[in-house]
Amino acid sequence: MFLKSLRCGELLSGTVAAIERFGVFVALDDGPDHPVFPGVGFITIPELSWRRFEAASDIVHVGQRVSCVFLHFDTWNAEARLSLRATRPDPFQTFADRTTVGQELHGRVTKLVPFGIFVQVADATEGLVPAPELTRGLTGELMGTPGEVPEGRRVRVGDEVTVIVTEIDRERRRLLLSRS
Repeated sequence: MFLKSLRCGELLSGTVAAIERFGVFVALDDGPDHPVFPGVGFITIPELSWRRFEAASDIVHVGQRVSCVFLHFDTWNAEARLSLRATRPDPFQTFADRTTVGQELHGRVTKLVPFGIFVQVADATEGLVPAPELTRGLTGELMGTPGEVPEGRRVRVGDEVTVIVTEIDRERRRLLLSRS
């Protein structure tokens, strides 16, 4: 059987057959027909791109030719699970190669959450400034809750901020930051 003969990491080509809210179906060049969609390849939303996007149609369109990395065979759905993002370098690893703890960076606030703020510091790379870092007063003391952030340190989505790298976790692709 075609799918069982595939090896993890193998590069497969095909055509985007359908885009759904849960992922993208790909008609593989060498694959048999699928009972519902024309093709036996499937790309989950997280495997489409390293970058943040709103909809799968921001990354691919029906009829587009794609080359994807084979991840594994999904026996339940009789599909080859694929990754489009694995065909491109991970921008986080590139960022980590040229960045050090303690380095000062400039970025744009992309999201406010109860536990802190996210700041985009490079292409497709965001870091978290944890809430305790936001609630420090100008003298360094903790103020209490994020709602007690001193006036001069409050931010909104879109604000440009200066941050300091406090931790780079390559394995979990996590970047922790502090306000400078």
